[in-house]
Amino acid sequence: LVDAGLSSVLPLAPLTGDPGLITALVERWRPETSTFHMPFGEVTITLEDVATLTGLAIDGDAVIVDIPDEDWSTMCLRLLGQAPTDLGGGVIRITWLRETFDELPLSASPETTEQYARAYALSLMGGVLFSDRSGGSVHLQYLLLVEDWRRAGRFAWGAAVLSYLYREMGRSALQMTASSSLGGDFGGWAALLMLWTWERFPHTSPLHAVTGAQITQDVVPRGIRWLPAQTRQHGDLFYLYKLWFDECTTFVVSI
Repeated sequence: LVDAGLSSVLPLAPLTGDPGLITALVERWRPETSTFHMPFGEVTITLEDVATLTGLAIDGDAVIVDIPDEDWSTMCLRLLGQAPTDLGGGVIRITWLRETFDELPLSASPETTEQYARAYALSLMGGVLFSDRSGGSVHLQYLLLVEDWRRAGRFAWGAAVLSYLYREMGRSALQMTASSSLGGDFGGWAALLMLWTWERFPHTSPLHAVTGAQITQDVVPRGIRWLPAQTRQHGDLFYLYKLWFDECTTFVVSI
Protein backbone atom coordinates (compact mmCIF):
# COMPACT_ATOMS: atom_id res chain seq x y z
CA LEU A 1 0.00 0.00 0.00
CA VAL A 2 2.96 2.30 0.59
CA ASP A 3 4.29 1.42 -2.86
CA ALA A 4 0.85 2.14 -4.33
CA GLY A 5 0.72 5.61 -2.73
CA LEU A 6 -2.38 4.81 -0.67
CA SER A 7 -0.97 4.40 2.84
CA SER A 8 -1.58 8.03 3.88
CA VAL A 9 -5.33 7.43 3.58
CA LEU A 10 -5.43 4.58 6.09
CA PRO A 11 -5.77 6.66 9.29
CA LEU A 12 -8.45 8.82 7.64
CA ALA A 13 -10.54 5.92 6.30
CA PRO A 14 -12.64 5.46 9.50
CA LEU A 15 -13.99 9.04 9.27
CA THR A 16 -17.68 8.95 8.41
CA GLY A 17 -19.81 11.64 6.83
CA ASP A 18 -22.02 14.13 8.64
CA PRO A 19 -25.28 14.13 6.61
CA GLY A 20 -26.33 17.59 7.77
CA LEU A 21 -23.04 19.23 6.83
CA ILE A 22 -22.84 17.44 3.47
CA THR A 23 -26.41 18.43 2.57
CA ALA A 24 -25.69 22.07 3.44
CA LEU A 25 -22.55 22.04 1.27
CA VAL A 26 -24.35 20.47 -1.68
CA GLU A 27 -26.96 23.22 -1.34
CA ARG A 28 -24.21 25.80 -1.96
CA TRP A 29 -22.51 23.82 -4.82
CA ARG A 30 -22.91 24.95 -8.42
CA PRO A 31 -22.13 22.25 -11.03
CA GLU A 32 -21.62 24.84 -13.78
CA THR A 33 -18.51 26.23 -12.08
CA SER A 34 -17.63 23.41 -9.63
CA THR A 35 -17.57 25.94 -6.80
CA PHE A 36 -19.42 26.69 -3.59
CA HIS A 37 -21.34 29.98 -3.78
CA MET A 38 -20.86 31.77 -0.46
CA PRO A 39 -21.89 35.27 0.71
CA PHE A 40 -18.35 36.56 0.09
CA GLY A 41 -17.81 34.84 -3.29
CA GLU A 42 -16.95 31.46 -4.79
CA VAL A 43 -14.61 28.89 -3.22
CA THR A 44 -13.77 25.29 -4.02
CA ILE A 45 -11.64 22.31 -3.03
CA THR A 46 -8.31 22.41 -4.88
CA LEU A 47 -5.67 19.83 -5.70
CA GLU A 48 -3.42 21.47 -3.13
CA ASP A 49 -6.12 20.94 -0.50
CA VAL A 50 -6.29 17.24 -1.37
CA ALA A 51 -2.53 16.82 -1.19
CA THR A 52 -2.30 18.67 2.13
CA LEU A 53 -5.27 17.03 3.82
CA THR A 54 -4.85 13.45 2.58
CA GLY A 55 -1.25 13.05 1.41
CA LEU A 56 -2.41 11.60 -1.91
CA ALA A 57 -0.37 12.40 -5.01
CA ILE A 58 -1.78 15.05 -7.32
CA ASP A 59 0.92 14.68 -9.99
CA GLY A 60 1.51 11.54 -12.01
CA ASP A 61 -0.25 9.18 -14.38
CA ALA A 62 -3.98 9.48 -14.96
CA VAL A 63 -6.06 6.87 -13.13
CA ILE A 64 -7.50 4.99 -16.09
CA VAL A 65 -8.86 1.44 -16.07
CA ASP A 66 -8.67 -0.78 -19.13
CA ILE A 67 -11.35 -3.42 -19.63
CA PRO A 68 -9.67 -6.83 -19.16
CA ASP A 69 -9.60 -9.54 -21.82
CA GLU A 70 -10.47 -12.21 -19.24
CA ASP A 71 -13.86 -12.54 -17.56
CA TRP A 72 -14.39 -10.97 -14.15
CA SER A 73 -14.41 -14.25 -12.23
CA THR A 74 -11.09 -15.37 -13.73
CA MET A 75 -9.51 -12.00 -13.01
CA CYS A 76 -10.79 -12.08 -9.44
CA LEU A 77 -9.32 -15.54 -8.86
CA ARG A 78 -5.99 -14.48 -10.34
CA LEU A 79 -5.59 -11.29 -8.31
CA LEU A 80 -7.41 -12.19 -5.09
CA GLY A 81 -7.14 -15.96 -5.04
CA GLN A 82 -10.89 -16.24 -4.39
CA ALA A 83 -14.10 -15.15 -6.07
CA PRO A 84 -17.70 -14.92 -4.81
CA THR A 85 -20.35 -17.10 -6.38
CA ASP A 86 -22.69 -14.16 -7.08
CA LEU A 87 -20.24 -12.10 -9.14
CA GLY A 88 -22.61 -10.44 -11.58
CA GLY A 89 -21.48 -7.74 -13.97
CA GLY A 90 -18.11 -7.41 -12.27
CA VAL A 91 -19.61 -5.96 -9.08
CA ILE A 92 -18.47 -7.36 -5.74
CA ARG A 93 -19.92 -6.78 -2.28
CA ILE A 94 -17.62 -4.94 0.15
CA THR A 95 -18.94 -7.06 3.03
CA TRP A 96 -17.71 -10.18 1.20
CA LEU A 97 -14.26 -8.63 0.86
CA ARG A 98 -14.08 -7.73 4.54
CA GLU A 99 -15.34 -11.09 5.72
CA THR A 100 -13.19 -13.16 3.36
CA PHE A 101 -10.00 -11.19 3.91
CA ASP A 102 -10.61 -10.28 7.54
CA GLU A 103 -7.27 -11.42 8.98
CA LEU A 104 -4.05 -12.31 7.20
CA PRO A 105 -2.78 -15.78 8.29
CA LEU A 106 0.52 -15.72 10.15
CA SER A 107 1.96 -18.24 7.72
CA ALA A 108 0.81 -16.34 4.63
CA SER A 109 3.04 -16.51 1.59
CA PRO A 110 4.10 -13.33 -0.25
CA GLU A 111 1.51 -14.11 -2.93
CA THR A 112 -1.27 -14.45 -0.33
CA THR A 113 -0.13 -11.25 1.37
CA GLU A 114 -0.44 -9.36 -1.91
CA GLN A 115 -3.91 -10.81 -2.46
CA TYR A 116 -5.02 -9.59 0.97
CA ALA A 117 -3.50 -6.17 0.28
CA ARG A 118 -5.38 -5.97 -3.02
CA ALA A 119 -8.62 -6.90 -1.29
CA TYR A 120 -8.07 -4.13 1.24
CA ALA A 121 -7.20 -1.61 -1.49
CA LEU A 122 -10.32 -2.61 -3.42
CA SER A 123 -12.45 -2.11 -0.29
CA LEU A 124 -10.75 1.25 0.29
CA MET A 125 -11.45 2.44 -3.23
CA GLY A 126 -15.05 1.22 -3.34
CA GLY A 127 -16.00 2.16 0.21
CA VAL A 128 -14.06 5.40 0.68
CA LEU A 129 -12.19 7.04 -2.20
CA PHE A 130 -14.59 6.30 -5.04
CA SER A 131 -17.68 5.19 -3.17
CA ASP A 132 -20.97 5.20 -5.04
CA ARG A 133 -24.42 5.80 -3.64
CA SER A 134 -25.02 2.13 -2.90
CA GLY A 135 -22.21 2.23 -0.36
CA GLY A 136 -22.08 -1.56 -0.28
CA SER A 137 -20.40 -2.70 -3.48
CA VAL A 138 -17.43 -1.99 -5.72
CA HIS A 139 -16.66 -2.82 -9.33
CA LEU A 140 -13.76 -5.16 -9.99
CA GLN A 141 -12.36 -2.72 -12.55
CA TYR A 142 -10.66 -0.95 -9.63
CA LEU A 143 -8.76 -4.16 -8.85
CA LEU A 144 -6.76 -3.66 -12.04
CA LEU A 145 -5.36 -0.42 -10.61
CA VAL A 146 -3.44 -2.39 -7.96
CA GLU A 147 -2.44 -5.35 -10.09
CA ASP A 148 1.04 -3.82 -10.31
CA TRP A 149 1.97 -1.97 -7.10
CA ARG A 150 4.78 0.02 -8.70
CA ARG A 151 2.49 1.20 -11.51
CA ALA A 152 -0.12 2.13 -8.91
CA GLY A 153 2.48 4.28 -7.17
CA ARG A 154 2.74 6.46 -10.28
CA PHE A 155 -0.96 7.32 -10.29
CA ALA A 156 -2.23 10.81 -9.39
CA TRP A 157 -4.68 9.38 -6.85
CA GLY A 158 -5.49 12.79 -5.38
CA ALA A 159 -6.53 14.23 -8.74
CA ALA A 160 -8.77 11.22 -9.41
CA VAL A 161 -10.41 11.45 -5.98
CA LEU A 162 -11.11 15.16 -6.42
CA SER A 163 -12.56 14.83 -9.92
CA TYR A 164 -14.78 11.99 -8.74
CA LEU A 165 -15.96 14.10 -5.79
CA TYR A 166 -16.69 17.02 -8.14
CA ARG A 167 -18.84 14.75 -10.29
CA GLU A 168 -20.78 13.35 -7.33
CA MET A 169 -21.30 16.84 -5.88
CA GLY A 170 -22.71 17.96 -9.21
CA ARG A 171 -25.08 15.00 -9.37
CA SER A 172 -26.29 15.61 -5.83
CA ALA A 173 -26.75 19.35 -6.46
CA LEU A 174 -28.89 18.66 -9.53
CA GLN A 175 -30.92 16.13 -7.59
CA MET A 176 -31.56 18.67 -4.84
CA THR A 177 -32.64 21.23 -7.45
CA ALA A 178 -35.22 18.79 -8.75
CA SER A 179 -36.47 17.40 -5.44
CA SER A 180 -35.42 19.98 -2.80
CA SER A 181 -33.67 17.22 -0.82
CA LEU A 182 -30.42 15.34 -1.19
CA GLY A 183 -31.99 11.90 -1.00
CA GLY A 184 -30.07 8.66 -1.29
CA ASP A 185 -26.51 8.13 -0.16
CA PHE A 186 -23.78 10.58 -1.08
CA GLY A 187 -21.16 9.39 -3.56
CA GLY A 188 -17.48 10.27 -3.29
CA TRP A 189 -15.19 10.67 -0.31
CA ALA A 190 -17.40 12.52 2.15
CA ALA A 191 -14.62 12.77 4.75
CA LEU A 192 -12.49 14.82 2.36
CA LEU A 193 -15.36 17.26 1.97
CA MET A 194 -15.74 17.56 5.73
CA LEU A 195 -12.00 17.94 6.41
CA TRP A 196 -11.83 20.79 3.89
CA THR A 197 -14.83 22.49 5.48
CA TRP A 198 -13.44 22.21 9.02
CA GLU A 199 -10.14 23.71 7.89
CA ARG A 200 -11.61 26.51 5.79
CA PHE A 201 -14.62 27.34 7.99
CA PRO A 202 -13.42 26.84 11.59
CA HIS A 203 -16.83 27.73 13.02
CA THR A 204 -18.22 24.49 11.51
CA SER A 205 -15.48 22.26 12.93
CA PRO A 206 -15.94 19.41 15.45
CA LEU A 207 -15.99 20.02 19.16
CA HIS A 208 -12.34 19.13 19.48
CA ALA A 209 -9.40 17.79 17.53
CA VAL A 210 -6.06 16.29 18.49
CA THR A 211 -3.47 19.05 18.33
CA GLY A 212 -0.76 17.62 20.57
CA ALA A 213 2.96 18.01 20.07
CA GLN A 214 3.07 14.88 17.92
CA ILE A 215 0.48 16.32 15.52
CA THR A 216 1.50 19.81 14.46
CA GLN A 217 0.08 22.25 11.96
CA ASP A 218 2.59 21.00 9.39
CA VAL A 219 1.79 17.30 9.69
CA VAL A 220 1.01 15.44 6.44
CA PRO A 221 -1.61 14.33 5.91
CA ARG A 222 -2.97 17.32 7.77
CA GLY A 223 -6.36 15.63 8.05
CA ILE A 224 -5.18 13.36 10.86
CA ARG A 225 -5.07 16.30 13.24
CA TRP A 226 -8.87 15.98 13.37
CA LEU A 227 -8.66 12.45 14.83
CA PRO A 228 -10.46 11.59 16.95
CA ALA A 229 -13.04 14.27 16.28
CA GLN A 230 -16.55 14.50 17.68
CA THR A 231 -18.70 15.82 14.86
CA ARG A 232 -21.60 18.05 15.74
CA GLN A 233 -24.16 15.93 13.86
CA HIS A 234 -26.60 18.81 13.47
CA GLY A 235 -29.24 19.10 10.78
CA ASP A 236 -28.64 20.74 7.44
CA LEU A 237 -30.46 23.94 8.44
CA PHE A 238 -27.96 24.47 11.26
CA TYR A 239 -25.08 24.26 8.80
CA LEU A 240 -26.85 26.38 6.21
CA TYR A 241 -26.92 29.20 8.73
CA LYS A 242 -23.26 28.55 9.46
CA LEU A 243 -22.28 28.64 5.80
CA TRP A 244 -24.60 31.27 4.38
CA PHE A 245 -26.12 33.73 6.79
CA ASP A 246 -24.37 36.18 9.09
CA GLU A 247 -22.52 33.44 10.96
CA CYS A 248 -20.33 32.85 7.90
CA THR A 249 -17.69 35.39 8.88
CA THR A 250 -14.45 33.42 8.61
CA PHE A 251 -12.84 31.68 5.67
CA VAL A 252 -9.26 30.48 6.10
CA VAL A 253 -7.47 31.25 2.85
CA SER A 254 -4.40 29.07 3.42
CA ILE A 255 -4.20 25.78 5.32
